[in-house]
Amino acid sequence: AGNLASLGEVINHENFAFEKVDICDGPALAEVFLKHQPDGVMHLAAESHVDRSIDGPGDFIKTNIDGTYTLLEASRSYCQRRDRSDSENPDFRFHHVSTDEVYGQLTEFDEPFTEETPYDPSSPYSASKAASDHLVRAWGRTFGLPIVITNCSNNYGPRHFPEKLIPHMILNALAGKPLPVYGDGRQIRDWLFVEDHAQAIDSIFHKGKSGEVYNIGGNNEWKNIDLINFLCYTMDQKLGREEGTSAKLITYVRDRPGHDLRYAIDASKLISETGWRPQVTFEVGLERTVNWYLANQEWLKHVTSGEYLRYYENMYEDR
Repeated sequence: AGNLASLGEVINHENFAFEKVDICDGPALAEVFLKHQPDGVMHLAAESHVDRSIDGPGDFIKTNIDGTYTLLEASRSYCQRRDRSDSENPDFRFHHVSTDEVYGQLTEFDEPFTEETPYDPSSPYSASKAASDHLVRAWGRTFGLPIVITNCSNNYGPRHFPEKLIPHMILNALAGKPLPVYGDGRQIRDWLFVEDHAQAIDSIFHKGKSGEVYNIGGNNEWKNIDLINFLCYTMDQKLGREEGTSAKLITYVRDRPGHDLRYAIDASKLISETGWRPQVTFEVGLERTVNWYLANQEWLKHVTSGEYLRYYENMYEDR
């Protein structure tokens, strides 16, 4: 789901550089570290779609586990060469971005996940992310690599790859196609606008403590079916349709294997230590998201056709 088209606005920025590198390729990563001399790593590279992890778990094991190991080793070697391996040294940090799904599921009555919640992953995706979290902890404790781990709730916003729930529903509603809902649609997720997540990552990178884990959440729980109905209402308004037109497209399908009932995040540790708080309400964030997709049909065309894989790779390689 990596999409270079999403970086078009920053391609000419003086602080931006792009390197096409597989995170499982150790020698290539070493060259990147040597060339750019980074002050830290924010590791967001992952296979992340649960449905695809069920259909083909091998890619998730390779990228999320092997890739994290390779990136950790490249970071450790880099720190050792520059005498930056002391965990108290603020000059370098390996920030591993993970998911709330490593904690398993909650009932409707359970308290939200905290940083002390035991791991209980349900899907190949969440299991691969749990494994990568453990690797990062081990490299911090064993080798003194300055690390921090964040576990975030569901993101949404502009440029989201169309396989994910909200953009998938927007695209199908726009085209008049069925809106598939797993099971009874009563699964609950905590939603966070992507810009709020980016601000949280920035706050943790500069203010968080090495060796710590921080949960990032929006305190914004929605049942899937309620979210989809609200999205349908929003789409009808934006497209000038009669209210209820999009909702008629809702189609219940067989539930996904191992589908967790509820995720919810307690972000009080992050709030108290860094001062970060989510700023974008779901109503505002969803409207901004819908507006962006409706205004960026060319982006959607490239992504859904796969054309961006060719066009934008050539664009970056020609820089």
